[in-house]
Amino acid sequence: MTPADTRGGTGGYSSGPRQLYPAVCFPARETEVPFLPRTDKPVYCRDCFQAMRGQQQPRYSDY
Repeated sequence: MTPADTRGGTGGYSSGPRQLYPAVCFPARETEVPFLPRTDKPVYCRDCFQAMRGQQQPRYSDY
């Protein structure tokens, strides 16, 4: 018996609707995110997050 069998699930994520929370993307754009936003950290919408991530240098570039 696998651990997924003992939990009664398939081991994947729930196929039910995802809870979304309203947020303001860091460049001041309204969006919804799948987590409860904190006030001490910036929130990025999917597009801004991917754009920001593409601009960062990989952490292993110092090798």
